[in-house]
Amino acid sequence: MTRDITVQGTVVEGFEPVREEFAAVVAGERDDYEGQLCAYVHGRRVVDLWAGAGAAGDSLYAVYSATKGAAHLVAALLVQDGTLEVDRKVTYYWPEFAAEGKGALTLRDLLAHRAGLVGTDTGFSLAELADDRVIAERLADQRPFWRPGTAFGYHALVIGALTGEIVRRATGRTLQEVYEERIRAPHGLDLHLGLPAAHEPRFRTVRPMLPTPAQQARLDARPSGPDTLESIAYNLHGADPTDLQSLPNERLIRASGPASVGGVGSARGLAGMYAAMISEVDGRAPLLKEDTLAEFGRIHSVGYDLVAREHKAFGLGFQATADTWHPFLGAGALGHSGVNGVQSFADPRSGLAYGYTRRRFAYPGGAAPENARLAAAVHRAARATP
Repeated sequence: MTRDITVQGTVVEGFEPVREEFAAVVAGERDDYEGQLCAYVHGRRVVDLWAGAGAAGDSLYAVYSATKGAAHLVAALLVQDGTLEVDRKVTYYWPEFAAEGKGALTLRDLLAHRAGLVGTDTGFSLAELADDRVIAERLADQRPFWRPGTAFGYHALVIGALTGEIVRRATGRTLQEVYEERIRAPHGLDLHLGLPAAHEPRFRTVRPMLPTPAQQARLDARPSGPDTLESIAYNLHGADPTDLQSLPNERLIRASGPASVGGVGSARGLAGMYAAMISEVDGRAPLLKEDTLAEFGRIHSVGYDLVAREHKAFGLGFQATADTWHPFLGAGALGHSGVNGVQSFADPRSGLAYGYTRRRFAYPGGAAPENARLAAAVHRAARATP
């Protein structure tokens, strides 16, 4: 059954097929669908679309783990500056991290999800999840769940806090402050790590997943338990288990902007950040140099993810997007999805920067399935356009 939901916005000449593909995606969604799609090619915005009652081009949505892209762009800038060195031990910046046998871990391995610190034995409260410094303090004392550096697993709710503590120790500024001063404000990005109260009226609350009976059966059949690495990583095992689908609806989370999952933004903001990372935009030089992009986009962890229990690939802080999601992208493509269906990435080889948001939590979690169609359509148009 098709849906009569109007697609709004613009595309430049040559990207009309992207609008058609977005319209086809929207037509197959529920009547209450809301979403945004934005893309840049070599610093030029070529796609700016949205759909859904109440949606606008500047509506703000929870971006969940796409926040990690912003967090690790900060880390990349500081490595490029020489403020951070990826092959130094974490303890060089953060001596307390050495507790429980973690003293040999390098920053490189930490950024590649190899620390073994996916959570704590007893879990976090909501207030703790909103405070990266508290998360970091608790993880400094935590015994790792595997020998650091020997394997990898997705540090879903904590990697931003671990990175952020190193940023704070090295600069005297929080990761959120560095992001605001060096990335968001200079480029006018609608992607916030700490949403100011003045922007609250533009925020669209997350709507819960509505799986079909067959989809729910598959979700229920997934092996799990309260003490698995997956439960610990998603904070499902403690006295205050996290409901991911409602987490960003808490003003406390939006206001503090924890660097793993607390970002709020638009598709314009996501795509604009990645465009600024790899391309000249509005006369501003790219944020990252080619060697920095290559280092952070190069695969560092690949294979069996101990948390996800499936094949994954990570660069430094970023997902290796071509391996994980879109094999048609160039080697070194880097970005991050959000568990609600959000997707964002940069492909330095084609000059493509992509951002997609949606309001309703997507099945089965992670980048929503429609991203495969939308990203491929944008990539085809980019390759075909001079």
